[in-house]
Amino acid sequence: MTITVHELAYYPVKGCAGVLVDRAELTGTGLVHDRTFMVVDAEDGAFRSQRTLPAMAAIRAEVLDGGNVLLLSAHDLEPLKLDVDRDGPRRAVSMFDRPLGEACDQGDAAAEWFSEALGTRSRLVRVAPGFDRDGWGETPGKVNFADAHAVLVASTASLAGLNARIEARGDADGVPMDRFRPNIVLAGSDEPHFEDRVRRMTIGSAELAYAVRAMRCNVPLVDQSTGRRAGPEPVRTLSTYRREPDYGNKVSFGAKNAVVRDGVVAVGDVVGITSLLDA
Repeated sequence: MTITVHELAYYPVKGCAGVLVDRAELTGTGLVHDRTFMVVDAEDGAFRSQRTLPAMAAIRAEVLDGGNVLLLSAHDLEPLKLDVDRDGPRRAVSMFDRPLGEACDQGDAAAEWFSEALGTRSRLVRVAPGFDRDGWGETPGKVNFADAHAVLVASTASLAGLNARIEARGDADGVPMDRFRPNIVLAGSDEPHFEDRVRRMTIGSAELAYAVRAMRCNVPLVDQSTGRRAGPEPVRTLSTYRREPDYGNKVSFGAKNAVVRDGVVAVGDVVGITSLLDA
């Protein structure tokens, strides 16, 4: 069995659309440019999420000029090209009611654009120089503005297994992989959720180590192309076989990983699995 990289994606603005790439640098906090920006409440600095604002899914961000420019686009809005400010005014921000410290505010033009796009007063912030945030789990690692871990790994086998169950119900179609917003999608195994058993793997010149299964909220209910809630699948079907008693009976899909060696990864790379739990 040969496992390969099927897809790579990063998400420049937390909660907004992903960018598929053929090749990427993998650093200690994940794919370069992954979740380095975040939209926050203009008043209290709390992060914005598809959990309550599904329209975020249809907002696209392109990182240009080596990370110095951010191009934002959304339905019915003029695109905004923004010069990235890596050392702008500081703003206290939080996630899940926990303070993250201070981030770099990206100015009034970005704030007005996101406020109009989301219908609520918002600011855009970027990871500040010196930002240092720990993940958690078996191998905690470091993380930018992702929920808690550097890299989300999923597999085509896991999606195929889920969609077979959804379609067997007879009242819904399967869902695409983008509902789960992974960074790395693996192919080559016919075992659904085999990524849960992988404890160490090498991809290209990088190495990943397992942290925890990925607990899912209501974001997989959002159609990532339209920014509209389209449930009850896949959460309804996941709840029949992927409940996690140790995590409040949430459902899981995919595995969170830490980066233990930086490197370059590419679609088509053969994955070397160096530590694997028994089935």
